[in-house]
Amino acid sequence: MPAGFLGSYLRYTDRMEVYGPDLAMPQTRAMGDVLFELRLKSADGIARVFYCTMVGRKIVMLHQFIKKTGKTPQRELETVRRRKKEFKNVNSQRT
Repeated sequence: MPAGFLGSYLRYTDRMEVYGPDLAMPQTRAMGDVLFELRLKSADGIARVFYCTMVGRKIVMLHQFIKKTGKTPQRELETVRRRKKEFKNVNSQRT
């Protein structure tokens, strides 16, 4: 992730530790089913980080990408859903 995004990412994740995973628009957006989107802007453009909150109060970052179109590509959403499912399966086997 380019440095311009990294600063925003770190600032917002620090806030999430204090206030919880949903910082509300324009910083975050709930995507349903414990899935959220962190919305980052910088001089480099627009980036998105998808994360979930499936394990108690832990926030699990699933996927990040730099946005090049107005709408989030379906391929990116499929990646997020697949990783969320994999993470859930791995953690359900541990209990």
